Formats: sequence, C-alpha cells, structure tokens
Amino acid sequence: MKKKSLSICVAALIAVFAVAGGLCYMQNYDKYYYTQIDNSKIRELPASSDMKYEYKIDCYAENGKKRELTFKTSRELREGAYLSLEVRSLGVHKWEEIDYNDLPDKVQEKLK
Repeated sequence: MKKKSLSICVAALIAVFAVAGGLCYMQNYDKYYYTQIDNSKIRELPASSDMKYEYKIDCYAENGKKRELTFKTSRELREGAYLSLEVRSLGVHKWEEIDYNDLPDKVQEKLK
C-alpha cells in the first residue's frame, strides 16, 4: 500500500513539473525582441569558451515593453546596429542584424 501511494505521488510530481515546464516553454517560444547595440554593455568572456563576448542589453518587444536580455557572441557587434533577437524558454536562441525600417513602430519610438 505504501509503495503504491509513493508511486502515485512521484507520478503526480512528474506531471506537475511537465505541465509547468510546458507552460514556461510555450510562454516564451518564438518571441522576438529588438535592440540597438551599445558596445559599452559588452563583457569579454574567458578564452576557453567558443563565445568570446556577452551582451547584457535593454531590448523591446513588438508592443514596446522593455526587458533586459543577455546573449553571447563570437565577435564584437557593430556599434549602433539594430538586432532582432529570437527568445525561447532558455533565453536568446538566435539574433540577426536588421534595418531600422524593419523594427516595429513601437520599438522605433523607443530606439530613436
């Protein structure tokens, strides 16, 4: 009887964590944020890493909501460049440089 109760409790915990993880993943999946590179916000990483630099920079969602994001790069990015950052559950998944005109209107207002 004890063994059966323990098994049910463990299964319930696994289910709760699976649901919570799934909700977290779905909440952050494929959200895009936008920023402008400020190389005063860069930190050099140890030489043993593939990624040599880390940016901790203010970014904006399509609706203009601000969020500070951290991401790593293999090179120093061009000062003043505009980026689109794809954010998934574990952080910035990928980034790409874009033109100012490709930024959403509310983001353009923030990055003037």
